[in-house]
Amino acid sequence: MSTSIKCKDLEKSYKGDGVETHALQGINLSFNKGEFTAIVGPSGSGKSTLLSLIGTLDQPSSGNISYDGKKLASMKQKQIADFRFEHIGFVFQQFHLLPTLTSLENVMAPLFSRKVPYNKKERAQEVLKQVGLEDKENSLPSQLSGGQQQRVAIARALVHEPDWLLADEATGNLDTESGEVIFDIIQRLNSEKNCGVLFVTHDHDLASRANRVIKMKDGSVVSSLVER
Repeated sequence: MSTSIKCKDLEKSYKGDGVETHALQGINLSFNKGEFTAIVGPSGSGKSTLLSLIGTLDQPSSGNISYDGKKLASMKQKQIADFRFEHIGFVFQQFHLLPTLTSLENVMAPLFSRKVPYNKKERAQEVLKQVGLEDKENSLPSQLSGGQQQRVAIARALVHEPDWLLADEATGNLDTESGEVIFDIIQRLNSEKNCGVLFVTHDHDLASRANRVIKMKDGSVVSSLVER
């Protein structure tokens, strides 16, 4: 079952050369189970920082994040790693595929060191089929187009059936047509699998197709609108 997310009084600061930079300032947001949310704003607005904190890849300077009422700050490092595996999938602008592994092996990679109650190869084949790449399971990344590589990355993010997919500029390195395909796949998976999506993008046309659009500027939320 999908989880809800709540960010309360979230702050993130970085110090360097005697200067403190406030990447996030007092963020208060909630994300409902199964929701598709687009997060937009200019470079440096804090979009990716927010996603990184929600995805447990970084820790806030102050404030807290909770999933169904359970605060991440109360967890130890191993608990956070287990939580991330169980609940969160990531897709980035860079595909981060291992060049010597096939599509199938790249998708299976998050499962290699985990004990799971299903056949790892069959699960990887299943999600490759979901993104339309069942005929590319033996292909290396160098044999795939950019759009196909991103589809492999999406399959890898979904192989452990997370509650939330966090996509940071997932279409940013792709041409318009490939970007549309990727967005459509994520939107379909959100609908069919009830997988919540946080989709960071500069593309306002794509963002307008989400259920909700959050606009950020200078580390703050400017608006949070339900589109449909």
